[in-house]
Amino acid sequence: MDEAAQAAGRGLALAALGIVGSVVLFSLTLVSIGLIPVGIGLYTTPWLVDLVRAHAEFRRRLARRWCGITIRSSYRPEPPPVRRGLVAHPVRTADLLRDPATWRDLEWLALDFTVGFTLAVLPPALLAEGVFGVLLALGLWQLITEATGGEYWYAFIPVGDQGTAVLAGLLGLVWLGVVARFGPALVRVHFTATRMLLGISVKQALTRRVERLTETRHDALDTSAAELRRIERDLHDGAQARLVAMGMNLGAVEALIARDPEQARRLVAELRENSAETLSELRDLVRGIHPPVLAERGLGDAVRALALRMPMPVETDVELPRRFEAPVESAAYFAVSEALTNAAKHSGAQRVWLEAGYRAEDRMLRITVTDDGRGGADAGGGSGLAGIERRLGAFDGILAVSSPAGGPTVVTMEIPCTPLR
Repeated sequence: MDEAAQAAGRGLALAALGIVGSVVLFSLTLVSIGLIPVGIGLYTTPWLVDLVRAHAEFRRRLARRWCGITIRSSYRPEPPPVRRGLVAHPVRTADLLRDPATWRDLEWLALDFTVGFTLAVLPPALLAEGVFGVLLALGLWQLITEATGGEYWYAFIPVGDQGTAVLAGLLGLVWLGVVARFGPALVRVHFTATRMLLGISVKQALTRRVERLTETRHDALDTSAAELRRIERDLHDGAQARLVAMGMNLGAVEALIARDPEQARRLVAELRENSAETLSELRDLVRGIHPPVLAERGLGDAVRALALRMPMPVETDVELPRRFEAPVESAAYFAVSEALTNAAKHSGAQRVWLEAGYRAEDRMLRITVTDDGRGGADAGGGSGLAGIERRLGAFDGILAVSSPAGGPTVVTMEIPCTPLR
């Protein structure tokens, strides 16, 4: 009976969510979309769609917690926010309405307060009916017949005496047996029906992943091309210019050795200093491509070294099991470097916390950079955070930023990967 009571309680909660939450959201969203031609809906639709998605996400969590059913979301990534005042809401409204998942959510709402409500309300209804039948057999029938002045129909049984009341009690026990046997299954069927519209199929998930990887591949190629141009520019403006000047000075030394040895010695000393500076520039350039500490000691020690070079205190909590593939370590290292640099330059932070770890259960490298600065960081505002997102995207990684006004700012980076053996 514990499972029957649990199924009844969950069914009652789902029925209430469907008949109240889904009906209200469905009605308001349709009205808002209908008001788009007159302009009002352009500003109300994004808020209502966000509420619908929050309602759907809550139902996904219930499905996973109560029945172990995973319902994957299929929302498209939203483009960077438009910073043009009143134009922002209409642009976002258009983006949301172009997303097929928005219309699937509306279809699910209609299913939820019809078919979903019926499936959810059956377990509590059967439980209540079964308990009521048992109570009739225990003497409640007398009070009801006296109050009504005649027989009381319990399902298909006319209850008018103790004999028919016993039959009602037996039928009530049957209802209790049904809810004990099939109540959890009805709740599971409810969530299975929900997954049909609210979830995303394997084919759709694979298609979305291919689209995402295609996009990030283009971003990676663009980033690589930009990095190559930077290296060429640094070589041209730095080391190459110094080497050309050194060649000219060597020609002057060759001409001065015979007639002015003292001047030749001074030029040789300058050449020695220039060669040392050129070597230092080349080392810095190589370090920018792939830092030696990263190649020699791995990501953990490399990010600790980054933290030590910051102008403000950085507390580190790094627990990584083993080394990762070199491209993954490089992407994570430069992403952390950019996040720490942003905190130092723009946040006004007095202290930063850096955490890095690996979750073996979902094979995810997770890095979090938190600062106590002024907040207000925006990944879509053209800052270095957008570069971090592109860098992580090449590995199907994600960037999440929480930065309310007044702080704190929390930058979370995740990269799916597997440690080296």
